[in-house]
Amino acid sequence: MDASRTRALGKAVSAAALVCCAFLAAGCSPATAPAAQDTGTGTATTARAAAPMAADDLQSQYQKVIKTVLPSVVQIQASHDLGSGVVYDDKGHIVTNAHVVRSEKIFKVTAANSEEPLTARLVYSYPEQDLAVIKLDKVPAGLKAATFGDSEKVEVGQIVLAMGSPLGLSSSVTQGIVSATGRTVSEAGGGSGATIANMVQTSAAINPGNSGGALVNLNGQVIGIPTLAAADPDLGGSAAPGIGFAIPASMVKTIAGQIVKTGKVVDSGRAALGISARTVVDDRYQPAGVAVVTVRSGGAADKAGLRPGDIITKLGDERISTVTSLSEALAADKPGQKTTVEYQRSGAGRTAQVTLGEQ
Repeated sequence: MDASRTRALGKAVSAAALVCCAFLAAGCSPATAPAAQDTGTGTATTARAAAPMAADDLQSQYQKVIKTVLPSVVQIQASHDLGSGVVYDDKGHIVTNAHVVRSEKIFKVTAANSEEPLTARLVYSYPEQDLAVIKLDKVPAGLKAATFGDSEKVEVGQIVLAMGSPLGLSSSVTQGIVSATGRTVSEAGGGSGATIANMVQTSAAINPGNSGGALVNLNGQVIGIPTLAAADPDLGGSAAPGIGFAIPASMVKTIAGQIVKTGKVVDSGRAALGISARTVVDDRYQPAGVAVVTVRSGGAADKAGLRPGDIITKLGDERISTVTSLSEALAADKPGQKTTVEYQRSGAGRTAQVTLGEQ
């Protein structure tokens, strides 16, 4: 169930490997310095006293956040997979990753303050964004919903805590920082296969079983759902330390909110051409574009005049060589956005204007 996938860091992350983190069950000035040394009671002494106080303050803040948020993070047990989830509301809805629930419908859920597993059922899974919502059959007294933060306020360097059940160790916490924002990551292998935009990159350890848990700031707000850990092919596909990715809270709220309200996703916010496609290679067996296999009637590509057999080589300013690169380019765009598509038909280059649809 753990899977390695490829990635490339640049404007996007796709094509060294990525691992879905669900777990198979079986983060003085020079003038004042001398004076402080002479008196023994000046600035240097004050600085020495302040250092442990600052450390104590930070430790206290960590402990406060953990005490506040951890009761909202649960362990999810499927028939073969183990992951984490975050309590979305007081009605028993829990948001997690689609690759944690996969195709299953019934789950055992263990809360941080309970040893007795609870039964939950799938409400809806949305693999395109690797998110899903399950609902407890019976809501226990004191169930506490997490507070989701504002993704726009997430900044590089912020201290964060990752909470979940890595390797089956429930209610575990790791510490790190936000390493980057706005990453586009393409899953592959055993994951949902999604290409996800605007992910939060973190140095907090994300291990198998952390998937679907919480990435939390020091204000006690969930700023993301830990989903992937990078894997280093030079280490035989083992996890690359300090490189993990979380779906931003804004997307979690958008998708989970729709599922809770309507039982499905009605407005994905994801741009689409309305085609099925495959990667084609050149005479050196190198990826050379994306061949259109089918065109959805009335979709964006259909309206732009594309048809089966056309080979897409560019979308907007982005070169397209594989289906993954096409997905990444679309992930950066919005439905209704106008752009250009460069493609080849019968060996001749063509350009079309297209208004992107919605996935």
